[in-house]
Amino acid sequence: MAITETWLKAKHEKHRAKTLVKTDRDGLGARVSPKGKITFQLRYYYNGSDQAKRVDLGSYPLMSLTEAREETRRLRKQLEGGHDPRIVLRTEEVAIVTAEPMEGLFRKWYEAYCKKKKKGHHEILRSFEIYVFPTLGILPVPTLTLHMWLPLLEALAEDVPGIADRILTNTKQFLKWCRKRQVITVNPLADITAYEDLQIEKANEARTLTDDEIKRVWRAMERSRMALKNRVFTLLSLIYGNRSGELRLARKSDFDFVGMRWTVPRENHKIGKLTGKPLIRPIIPVTEFLIRLAMKLSGDSPYLFPATVGAKEPIKPSFAVSFPYNIMQYVRRYEKYEMPHWSMHDLRKTARTLLSRFTQWHVAEIALGHVLPGESRLYDNHDYMEELRQAYTAYWGHLAKLFAESRAEMQPTRRRFDPRQHLSIPGIDIAAPTRKMDQLQLQTGVPAAELLSYEPPEKVAA
Repeated sequence: MAITETWLKAKHEKHRAKTLVKTDRDGLGARVSPKGKITFQLRYYYNGSDQAKRVDLGSYPLMSLTEAREETRRLRKQLEGGHDPRIVLRTEEVAIVTAEPMEGLFRKWYEAYCKKKKKGHHEILRSFEIYVFPTLGILPVPTLTLHMWLPLLEALAEDVPGIADRILTNTKQFLKWCRKRQVITVNPLADITAYEDLQIEKANEARTLTDDEIKRVWRAMERSRMALKNRVFTLLSLIYGNRSGELRLARKSDFDFVGMRWTVPRENHKIGKLTGKPLIRPIIPVTEFLIRLAMKLSGDSPYLFPATVGAKEPIKPSFAVSFPYNIMQYVRRYEKYEMPHWSMHDLRKTARTLLSRFTQWHVAEIALGHVLPGESRLYDNHDYMEELRQAYTAYWGHLAKLFAESRAEMQPTRRRFDPRQHLSIPGIDIAAPTRKMDQLQLQTGVPAAELLSYEPPEKVAA
């Protein structure tokens, strides 16, 4: 007679005089000890032996009758394939005991793949350190099931959908990497999508600053206590429409004031690994002034924007994240205007939108470092320097007009402001630095001619 749930409950933890063994089917049996402990066992014959072997599957009630029968069928299938169930179970036990924790394996994937392939790898690692490793990091990857991943991802999708999407995308890639190395046999997240399963809708935001907002941004930069280095970084980003990382990692040696070109090495821009080529942008008079100004502010550092004056490493990736927020706060407080949210990347979208007024679409795409469709990157080797120079010059003319109008519209505030303290640059004025640190680096009233003749230390040495 087969084993039933009722029989198991009746025998569980009931003392008896001697051991009892009851059989079920397919070699499954239940062994009841004198103290009432019930252990599921599989009885089988291996390799033509006449002597039956037994192997423990688990104890009741931690293992249910249904689970014991499923495990019996799984091991029977292994037995038919020539595998000894006892060795199968022992091998699986050793694999779990010796398996590397998920965090350690993830860090190997990070070094081998993520760090080399993704520009934002720092943010990816930080997201896992904050949200994943504390709960799942110590567990072996083969033990992580779909039902362990989903609660974590669903909770994040409610509070921080962008982070949830990032973690899902990179976890799927990590698990795919593990499967190829036979760490796991199945990727539990392979069929999970952010849209269908986590209800995360990616908004294709087309946020660009209007002419009026550009004026407000300029006034905020000019009249607030924003550091001069930060103002220069923001203004260059608005003019060039570059990715923040391209400017953040720029070395002084990347700027050629003879050929008037800024070269972004292929390892510093997003499509460099695809094209194998650097990005080359023209230097126009206003950007020459700003670049030389940044060089003087940076001291002896080889970087245009170092972590500190004279430092040998560039500023951190999060350097400019707070700039838009601080500008919006200033506008809210002193102009009583609620500016819709924008980010540094939206300056790139703004530049692309405005460049369309002054040049052809493919020139504007090249200016931003986008890959042109089709086989253009293989067959078109023209550098478009003259076209880019004309486009940036016309675009800067528009910005300079807006900045001049912004000055005319400027209203007095409680914040102390001396309109005589400016740094004259081609086409417009920049307010002199108000912070003591900036004043030590650059004296108020430095004429444009002196800055335009400034050469970085490494160039002078050369």
